Amino acid sequence: MKNIKAKKVIKKIIISGLLSIVIISWCSLSGCKGKPQMMMPTPEVAIIKIQPQKAELTTELPGRTSAYRIAEIRPQVSGLIQKRLFTEGSDVNEGQVLYQIDPAPFEAAVNNVKASLSRAEATLPSIKLRAERYQELLADKAVSQQEYDDVTSSLKQAEAEIQFYKARLDSANIDLSYTKITAPISGRIGRSNITDGAMVTAYQPVALATIQQLDPIYVDVPQSTTEMLRLNRHLRDGKLNKNENQNKVKLFLEDGTEYPLMGALQFRDVTVDQTTASVTYRVVFQNPENILLPGMFTRVVVVEGVQEQAILIPQQSIMRDTKGNPLALIVNEDKAVEPRMLVIDRAIGNQWLVTSGLEIGDRLIVEGLQKVRPGAVVKTVLFKPNKEVVKTNEVKHTVEGE
Repeated sequence: MKNIKAKKVIKKIIISGLLSIVIISWCSLSGCKGKPQMMMPTPEVAIIKIQPQKAELTTELPGRTSAYRIAEIRPQVSGLIQKRLFTEGSDVNEGQVLYQIDPAPFEAAVNNVKASLSRAEATLPSIKLRAERYQELLADKAVSQQEYDDVTSSLKQAEAEIQFYKARLDSANIDLSYTKITAPISGRIGRSNITDGAMVTAYQPVALATIQQLDPIYVDVPQSTTEMLRLNRHLRDGKLNKNENQNKVKLFLEDGTEYPLMGALQFRDVTVDQTTASVTYRVVFQNPENILLPGMFTRVVVVEGVQEQAILIPQQSIMRDTKGNPLALIVNEDKAVEPRMLVIDRAIGNQWLVTSGLEIGDRLIVEGLQKVRPGAVVKTVLFKPNKEVVKTNEVKHTVEGE
């Protein structure tokens, strides 16, 4: 009995399945007038219309500060240091006395030369009068020519001796003035390498102290020769134009804060560093508050030039293929999605600077990329990033659409 009931149940299931297949087949052939099938809606994407704009291109480079002028203080005469007359780490002015060397030996030398000069000057009048008398007597043949020549020679010797002692006196006075060691430049002086009572020698190799002028101050910036050649080529080909900010430089400190004053590009070195294949640019910054100190690492932003017909697109509109190459999707005239391979120069703020792959007037998909594939027909709306103007490197970029 159980087997008979099971066979009846299986038979009913088979008949129900066959009936369902027949109904479905009949509906597909004859077209059932029932509930309409669900149709997938056309995907909607946000686009911008590519428009050229003026962009100021900049390059960020590392730099290091160095003093505008450096003076190492060394004695010009030998002697004993009597007194150090400055405070270490303070600002000093040009001509300010820094050290006092014992002047007693040099004062004695000056007095000695003065005495010798006075003695030589005292003998000159009598020799001069004798020479004048001998000249008169020579005309009357009262003295010989030899006697006249001897007295004339004595006169010249006395005059030369006076000139010699005058020169010695000038030299002695100079040595005496060198006992006051003064600052050759204005700036900030570091620590002193000697103390009171130390013996120093003229032009010794070890400096007594060092003065550095910090206002203004230099920032040395290395740039690779590859980048230098690329920039020169773009300027020559007309891809970049110079503007009023060409020699203006912005500086950022080690903690990331922006230095409040702009610098001026002074010159570019004429020699390439063979170890780094780079050329050094020297930038001058005003430093009235002494914020910048020699040896600090900084970042500088140098203006390369202005690109008049730049194409800037939002970074979110860029995708990558399997090889990592950048590509974008546009909507063509048939409202179909079309891929474009791009060549990107650099990032400017939150945008990419595109050098190849997009044309003026192209409709670039910015939002909705995940919903479409190449060839798909889409519906477009304008992309409006919070209805705000995007600022990138001082270039205003207002997104436009169809």
